[in-house]
Amino acid sequence: MNLENPLIVQGDRSLLLDVHAPLAEECRNELIPFAELEKSPEHLHTYRLSPLSLWNAASAGFGADDAVRVLKKYARYEVPQSVIAWINEVTDRFGKIRLIEGPVELIALNGNEDKKIEEKYLYLTAASEVIYKELSANPALKKIFVTKAIESQVEKPENSFMLKLTDRGTIKQLLLDSMWPVKDEVPLTDGEALEIELKKTCSDKKPLVIRDYQISSAKALVGDKGPGTGFGTIVLPCGAGKTIVGMQIMAMLKTSTLIITTNISAVHQWIDELLDKTNLTKDQIAEYSGENKEIKPVTVATYQVLTWRPDKTGPYPHFSLFHERPWGLIIYDEVHMLPAPVFRVVAELQAVRRVGLTATLIREDGQEGLVFSLVGPKRYDVPWKELERDRWIATAECIEVRIDLAPELEIKYAVAGAREKHRIASENSKKIEAVQKIVNKFTDDKILVIGQYIDQLNTIAQILNAPVITGKTPTDQRDKIYGDFRNGRIKVLVVSKVANFAIDLPDASLAIEVSGTFGSRQEEAQRLGRILRPKDRVSRFFTLITRNTVEEEFGSNRQKFLAEQGYSYKLVRYDQAFLTGEEYDL
Repeated sequence: MNLENPLIVQGDRSLLLDVHAPLAEECRNELIPFAELEKSPEHLHTYRLSPLSLWNAASAGFGADDAVRVLKKYARYEVPQSVIAWINEVTDRFGKIRLIEGPVELIALNGNEDKKIEEKYLYLTAASEVIYKELSANPALKKIFVTKAIESQVEKPENSFMLKLTDRGTIKQLLLDSMWPVKDEVPLTDGEALEIELKKTCSDKKPLVIRDYQISSAKALVGDKGPGTGFGTIVLPCGAGKTIVGMQIMAMLKTSTLIITTNISAVHQWIDELLDKTNLTKDQIAEYSGENKEIKPVTVATYQVLTWRPDKTGPYPHFSLFHERPWGLIIYDEVHMLPAPVFRVVAELQAVRRVGLTATLIREDGQEGLVFSLVGPKRYDVPWKELERDRWIATAECIEVRIDLAPELEIKYAVAGAREKHRIASENSKKIEAVQKIVNKFTDDKILVIGQYIDQLNTIAQILNAPVITGKTPTDQRDKIYGDFRNGRIKVLVVSKVANFAIDLPDASLAIEVSGTFGSRQEEAQRLGRILRPKDRVSRFFTLITRNTVEEEFGSNRQKFLAEQGYSYKLVRYDQAFLTGEEYDL
């Protein structure tokens, strides 16, 4: 027992972190690889151990012994033996079921023995007969195991099943549902060769510096190019240069690449970065979007165009893009936003090297398991505060401003349904005055005002005499406004959730969040990320919350992920003395 230690490990596998203890920050950083934050009030943060968090850790080489070592190192009281046993049992499941190469069979085409095609198979192997029997008894798995008639033609490994190549992703999903992570050791295809090199010097004549953690994360994904490598997810904070990591992987693999990102502005940003920092030419890079549909050795597409279809029940015509070229690499930018329909295609593309880039693996639909099984497990991440300490991302201060509900909205709010209550609180008219005060105070900053509701944003933009970007803003106009903001011609920019993802506005130093998507943790992380590009000044993130409404609960949930990364929110009451404290004197 060491009463100065910050961590209390409980028998229900929850972890309580005393944020005031001397080693609290050090402990939090060591929990990040294998524990998930659940609650983050003022004094005690609650973490939870889960199978998925342990399997993600195991895939990155962080085993049960490492997790137990961390718990024992920081535990205030003795770690319960039941927790240690559970960690060992759950982590031990990783690698007990493997996918390996199977035989290639010649199958008669339409019963004609003179015309045969190659049919490739896989083996799903279990580490023991007990596991084999468990899988044999699973009705969902039985449906996709190859029949005994075909099995009898080949001699298969002990305790293994035969699968069709096309069921490679499906079996991973089904087994994860049964609490069995699959270790995929089937070699990946190389795809079409493409000579890609990173430049030594960018277009502005400045040297291109690849940071140590960017190289390490790319190497963690590529590995030795052997079985079990070449797929997975890389988690780095916004502003840490995930695009550079993607290009580093491209340069290491030297293969035709499909990049999928969140919106058309992000497509253009990727193309500009590729032209600026690699030896690729315009003739080798294509845009595949709602506006242009070209396919070249490197093609950058949007999730939106891939998931478009003429009617709600019809096929997705643009899914053919995945098969238009022999891609050797697919980059899923902002992989936590991967739309559900795309998961179907990802399940089929298990032979292609693939990487998911994201600032957080959190998905509000709870489908993190699909990212783990289909795109790949977490291969690399780094604590945000560690990069802040090394000055790779900006120092940031988070301020939550509590605002009273406008009197004229009180009765309307009281009688509204749950969903309508959120909107009323979010569009609280008193927020507009607060926005004006913040903008008028911080005149030296480049400011983003970010929100969910278009009418609210249009009103704010009109009052501030600032441009506004929403989903309806034409692409050329959107790119021009972003360019004007980067170049300093615009100091204040109002944006909807279209700017949440994959937009590089390096000089933005202050953000005001006036409304959000209910309790979305990943949205909060992405919005803070808009102001984390490295700079000499402290960045500030204001989030406006209507007091005594559902916004308080949603706001608290949104802040969970950032609290895990070491950010705390200073609470400020909006009243006559707003921003008149020592730090915010108007």
